Amino acid sequence: MEEKFYRRFESFRNSLEALNEAKTRDMSDSFVLSGTGAKFSITFDLSWKVMKDIIIGYHMVSDFATGSPREVLRKAFEVNLIHDDIWMEMLKVRNEISHDYDGKVMEEHCSKIVNKYIDKFYELVSSVEDLKM
Repeated sequence: MEEKFYRRFESFRNSLEALNEAKTRDMSDSFVLSGTGAKFSITFDLSWKVMKDIIIGYHMVSDFATGSPREVLRKAFEVNLIHDDIWMEMLKVRNEISHDYDGKVMEEHCSKIVNKYIDKFYELVSSVEDLKM
């Protein structure tokens, strides 16, 4: 794998560690809530790009029409990098949060991010580390 992949994977892990801090923070604080949403979006974007790097560099699959996050998630599922449909839900939430101007969307999804999605990101870290690249 290229050096670019290792840098991106390290950025993903660092972003995930920062996002994980949300588990210990007061989500009634609007600043913490908006920061959690921003960090979730960054972590999600890094995660699907890491997946794309692995699919292309490790699994030698390059038949992406556009390389969109949705396509990458589908391919990642096909090659067993991820294991359930929660990633499509996470994509939907990331898209909704990007248009959340009053914090209502983030309030709605905060619990899922903290209690479900962070764990999925950690599962991806384990899957990547298990590849022994």
